[in-house]
Amino acid sequence: MRPPASVGQKLEEVDTPALVLDLDAFDRNILTLKKTIEGKGVRVRAHAKTHKCPEIAKHQLAAGAIGVCCQKVSEAEAMVAGGIEDVLVSNEVVGAAKVERLAELSRRGRIGVCVDDPGNALELEKTGAKLDVYVEIDVGMGRCGVPPGAPAVALAKQIANSNTLRFAGLQAYHGRAQHFRSMEERRAAIADASQKVSSTKSELQKAGIECPVVTGAGSGTFMLEVQSGAWNEIQPGSYVFMDVDYGRNEWAAPLPRFEHSLFVLSTVMSRPSARLAILDAGLKASSVDSGMPTVWQRPGLHYAKASDEHGMVEIAEAGAAPRLGEKLLLVPGHCDPTVNLYDWYVCTRRGVVEALWPITARGAVY
Repeated sequence: MRPPASVGQKLEEVDTPALVLDLDAFDRNILTLKKTIEGKGVRVRAHAKTHKCPEIAKHQLAAGAIGVCCQKVSEAEAMVAGGIEDVLVSNEVVGAAKVERLAELSRRGRIGVCVDDPGNALELEKTGAKLDVYVEIDVGMGRCGVPPGAPAVALAKQIANSNTLRFAGLQAYHGRAQHFRSMEERRAAIADASQKVSSTKSELQKAGIECPVVTGAGSGTFMLEVQSGAWNEIQPGSYVFMDVDYGRNEWAAPLPRFEHSLFVLSTVMSRPSARLAILDAGLKASSVDSGMPTVWQRPGLHYAKASDEHGMVEIAEAGAAPRLGEKLLLVPGHCDPTVNLYDWYVCTRRGVVEALWPITARGAVY
């Protein structure tokens, strides 16, 4: 796919819609995370499902991350092909074709995977692959995972007794808590999750099973997990970009506020009335599952509605009206699925295109 820009172009010259990464804000976000957890005794395994880009993963590793997470085998394949050697598929991998691909990938890098079913663990073992296997426990997400305590211990024991699989620890991620709006709600959710993790670790110890790693946590709660002492690895992903939905959260100590660094560049393609501007960025340019995008640093403009190819922006006052052909930056409602709509990051610094990074794992959903 032809890139929408070339190095050296000014931002206003970039074709649209385009996915724009502000490198200054991006760099500051990576540095903020690094400084926030310094000396806290935890390691970062950055979540690549957010960015799907080995180049971004390399920046995260350069800042101290020990590896990345992915949600799909195909994402992990793209990361390993891009030079990332330590990848955890922080999800269950079920089915002969996927399991065989995971086994093949383990011959090219250090690969981890989550399980919540004895039969799935046996399926992985039969491949003969050397895999790090994490027992996922449900700490409040209500999605995948075995109950904390005895069910987790039984599954861990099965893995620990395998000749090929290695019991690497627990996966404990409370995804819903990332978007609880108040700090009080998030503190309560992670306190409850921490109790589930601690009790499971205690049961593992009683059973004589070492639990090297407890991994989990996201951009909206990670310091709460760190402070609990129950986790020693965190998996933030959206912190590199941020989006409208995360922006609605309350941010207070111990959690830092990250900056918006990811934008959709769009063009005003029609001005049908004094109170309406139509952009060339609709549903195929920005995900709206978590709400509409917002117009960046343009008071008086409200992105109100999206159709396949068009975004409808309401103009609150005449002085705010954009002209036909003007470029507007949009903050995506939800960064992860928005990224999956594009082939390239147009990386800019102070309004000039500095680099083009391919989104290698775009469409990697299998």
